[in-house]
Amino acid sequence: TCGGHGQVQMQQGFFAVQRPCHDCSGTGQKIKSPCGTCRGQGVVRKQKTLSVKIPAGVDTGNRIRLSGEGEAGLRGGPSGDLYVQVHVKKHNIFQREGNDLYCEVPIDFATATLGGSIEVPTLSSKLKIKVPAGTQTGKLFRLRGKGITAIRGGNIGDLLCQVKIETPVNLSKKQQQLLKEFSESCGKKQHPESDSFFGKMKSFFE
Repeated sequence: TCGGHGQVQMQQGFFAVQRPCHDCSGTGQKIKSPCGTCRGQGVVRKQKTLSVKIPAGVDTGNRIRLSGEGEAGLRGGPSGDLYVQVHVKKHNIFQREGNDLYCEVPIDFATATLGGSIEVPTLSSKLKIKVPAGTQTGKLFRLRGKGITAIRGGNIGDLLCQVKIETPVNLSKKQQQLLKEFSESCGKKQHPESDSFFGKMKSFFE
């Protein structure tokens, strides 16, 4: 035995080497009557549920450290730490890019043409924004400071609302007729992008 040193000396030819003691596994202590459950290790495996505080701004891939909630140390040693890896579920309205948020907002044809105000969602409430006359599909409206708070604190991202003009469906015959008359009354001034596109297409094939 090692006499409580944890090491035993062994002779190999002219050399003497030290090796871990087989009786105490190098600890310098030997349990005479080990526990049948833990086999003398001083720890047993159990499962428990913990509450984890999620900081603002956390994102997929971030890790949260819970000190002292890891594996228990052997023979009364200190416990390790538990690391919780975060996975953020996909949201049905917002998409995240860094600390900025994006959302798509449908608007009707009349509001896009004449202008008006629309209601958009934020993380905490609803806000009204003004839509100028002649707004096209894809236009971005930036709401500063309505995005995600940086995980280290300080900066707050923006919310970018992209409008999408909704084409009316299920029109009555009267509505169809009114739209047809409206379309026939419009000229190049009312559709500058279409006029430019078809002009380019015409010159391409000439």
